[in-house]
Amino acid sequence: MNYLANLKKEKNLSDLIIKEITINNQVIAIIEIDTITNSTSINDFILRKISYLEKENNIYEYLYNNLPCINIKKINNYNDLITMLVNAFTIIIVDNKVLGIETINYPLRSVSESTNEKSITGPKDSFIEHFNTNVGLIRKRIKSKELKLENITIGKYTNTNVGIMYINNITKLPLKDKLIKKIQEINIDGIIDSSYLKKYLTKSKSLFPTIKSTERPDVVSQALLEGKIIIIVDNSPNILILPSFFIDYFHTSDDYYQKHLNITFIRIIRLFAFIIALLLPCYYIAITTYNVDFIPINLLVNFISQRSSVPFPAFIEAFIMIISFEILRESDMRIPSTQGSAISILGGLVLGEAAVSAGIISPIMIIVIAISAISSLVFQSVEVVNAIRYWRFILIILSSLLGIYGIFIGIILIISNLSDTKSFDEDYLYPFAPINFKEQKDGFIRTNEKIMLRNPILSNNHIRGIQK
Repeated sequence: MNYLANLKKEKNLSDLIIKEITINNQVIAIIEIDTITNSTSINDFILRKISYLEKENNIYEYLYNNLPCINIKKINNYNDLITMLVNAFTIIIVDNKVLGIETINYPLRSVSESTNEKSITGPKDSFIEHFNTNVGLIRKRIKSKELKLENITIGKYTNTNVGIMYINNITKLPLKDKLIKKIQEINIDGIIDSSYLKKYLTKSKSLFPTIKSTERPDVVSQALLEGKIIIIVDNSPNILILPSFFIDYFHTSDDYYQKHLNITFIRIIRLFAFIIALLLPCYYIAITTYNVDFIPINLLVNFISQRSSVPFPAFIEAFIMIISFEILRESDMRIPSTQGSAISILGGLVLGEAAVSAGIISPIMIIVIAISAISSLVFQSVEVVNAIRYWRFILIILSSLLGIYGIFIGIILIISNLSDTKSFDEDYLYPFAPINFKEQKDGFIRTNEKIMLRNPILSNNHIRGIQK
């Protein structure tokens, strides 16, 4: 196969550059895609070296052994040539023999602070859209030869590099092998972000996420030390962690940088916020619609006086407020940041006050929905917030039909769903079901002991030690 002739036939590649140089009656072709390669590196380390080749007979071997580049490969087929070319390698063809030299110059942003996961006392760096940079941020923290990286290419057209990282003598190797097999079986045209992989790696029907996503290298490093596996996808700043457990979403990496008493208080606050976000609207509907005997008489009179001018039942009133808040939240996320605060103030204050004055919504309903919505925003994970949103609607419907009994039914459904959920074949409610008392020292209550490995069910050995 004539590689150079085939490349010249490639159409619709306006940024493909082919330069031919004749030395000692041998044609040397230098091919690169101008938009993704570094022209300075090509000029200084390839073209300048080729200019001194007049006395060399075997140009191909000379270039392979003498070009000042650590990543230089011999290419034996046309498919590999194209793969190297679109991955920002410069191709050199001599007598139909091919070399690939790495000259990557992708447009990159610098490492900066995470915008979605704020760090109070911990490190400020976050992942970016470059595979090697993300791997480097992890290796900077875990300097061990046991930290392994295995690469897989996914996507018929994108050929996206996906990396599987784990610590060899901590992570269960069968768990890693199963994950790699699942990823290799994925057949898709392209992977644009790591979120594309989630639906292929989990069969859970739970509304709560079973694969955690993070932008912070310290969170990933902690997960690796716990025996978990991480997935790095090129062009994505979000790293996937699996398995993940329900309790993980009540923890942040900052929890390990502060005193245990403060963190215990904060985690209990998060637990209360979760309960309030789920149950407050449905409880209000239940006690004002069916179970009025649950309310003190003075408070009941107050509720009745506030709702006397409202033409809608409590269920419709709550539904209107929740939908309004979700529309406001979604618009606030999508519009430019310079306008976001103004829209929030307009929607939250002016429209809310106008609705109360017009007698459409009662003041107490605004308070209930606002507290519930704000409580759900305690969690950094958007998927957890969305799961709370869905279950909140289900509980409101049940409470509007059956009152307090509907809430009990909804709670049973939530617990049953969580108990039946698996995260990569691991129990989602661990360490509470199955129960593990040692692991609960770092559950909702954090003791004054430092646990070296928080998830022994994921590791080859149990907790290796506890340091006070």
